[in-house]
Amino acid sequence: MKENRRHFLKQITAGGIGLSFIPGLRAEKSISEPYEILSKETGRRQYFNMCGYRAPKLDIVRVGFIGIGNRGYANLNQMTFLEGVHIKAICDIVQFRIDNVQQLLRKRGLPEAEVHTGREDAWRKLCEDPNIDLVSIAVPRGPLHARISVYAMECGKHVAVEVPAIATVEEAWEVIEASEKTRKHCYMMENCCYDFFELLTLNMVRQGFFGDIIHADAAYIHHQSLYEKTKDNNMWRLEESQRHNGNLYPTHGLGPVCQVMDINRGDKLDYMTSMSSNDFMLGKKVSELAQSDPFYKKYDTNSYRGNMNTSIIRTEKGRTIMLQHDITSPRVYSRIHMISGTKGAVQKYPEPGRISLGSEWLDNEKMNEINDKYKPEIVKRIGDMAQKVGGHGGMDFLMTWRLIDCLRNGLPMDIDVYDAASWSVIIPLSEKSVSNRSKPVEIPDFTRGAWRTNQPVDISISEGNTTTIRRS
Repeated sequence: MKENRRHFLKQITAGGIGLSFIPGLRAEKSISEPYEILSKETGRRQYFNMCGYRAPKLDIVRVGFIGIGNRGYANLNQMTFLEGVHIKAICDIVQFRIDNVQQLLRKRGLPEAEVHTGREDAWRKLCEDPNIDLVSIAVPRGPLHARISVYAMECGKHVAVEVPAIATVEEAWEVIEASEKTRKHCYMMENCCYDFFELLTLNMVRQGFFGDIIHADAAYIHHQSLYEKTKDNNMWRLEESQRHNGNLYPTHGLGPVCQVMDINRGDKLDYMTSMSSNDFMLGKKVSELAQSDPFYKKYDTNSYRGNMNTSIIRTEKGRTIMLQHDITSPRVYSRIHMISGTKGAVQKYPEPGRISLGSEWLDNEKMNEINDKYKPEIVKRIGDMAQKVGGHGGMDFLMTWRLIDCLRNGLPMDIDVYDAASWSVIIPLSEKSVSNRSKPVEIPDFTRGAWRTNQPVDISISEGNTTTIRRS
């Protein structure tokens, strides 16, 4: 193995495939072994380290939206409240969605957006528009997330993509390499990282309140009627549950936990094992509906994924994460968000979030003191406005404001392309483990060794803070 590695390194030096021979790519910062050859599994190298990367400042962020259904419309609405943003173009194949957006823009006193529609690949024209800086992607998850992200970055655009960012391991590498080669951000819009309690927890962890972090529980438990018809009869959620059996939506719970553990910035996800229950509900319900409605005949199968998936992840430093997913059982919404350290623990669900320094929760008076002491600066400055604008209690607006302020001030992204890949890749890896009787599966090191020296990003507004509110 050592001989093979020496031979490979020799080829890089003599054969002209090193970084210095790639036009337009010159490292602007150094890290320990910045172009370390990845393990025997992939042979991939890092073209440029996007962790901590500061892109050139944008005075005005010109945004194009691809997919303006529920999430896309909500993301666009958040942008209408911010100065320094120009909503330049929209793309969708459903006319009533286009009409809804144009009506919103007129209501806010903003110019109507250019429209790309009529073809399923109309998004390409939007990405090619030289007058767009940021492409926001909110199409049904699957291969389009990665495909559009890569194309947009190759067209010179930063990307903000809805969760999950990728659907396969290979897509993860494609998105990462596109981001590194173009030096364009691929930011995954994981709004739960900006929920007020998660931000409070992160700030407390960074200040050593809980000591060394040992373990975390995370989840996405959210009862949903996947079989209810949508306005355009696009049943992609139900179809997804037919094709895949694993944790299909990990990032809401996992994202905040990974930030707490400094994943990709001092630690990394190492390997995982995953187990799914049988389906006790979804298939039966669809079968009942098919008896009276022919629409459901094609969905009447016995191939639905298990109702509950539980995955266990171990990090390089020996921490563990329990991650669950269940969107069919009749349960109260929960992301769990439990962090356990050597000095104390925190758990958000059931609400309100509580903190312990031993075997009992702290009382309300102590909780209020802690909240006042450790409230993050971004919440102090933007929190009230975020709650007024709304979006999952305000976390959507905090995320949107932070994204735009980072682009306008040339700040590193809180969630970079390596995070997008690491958090999202749990989907295909959990499927692989489930299908193989829960055998452990390696989690790729998407940083190619740079996690050892990458530094955590401070989610604060000590820098930036130039993006103001257009209207209340």
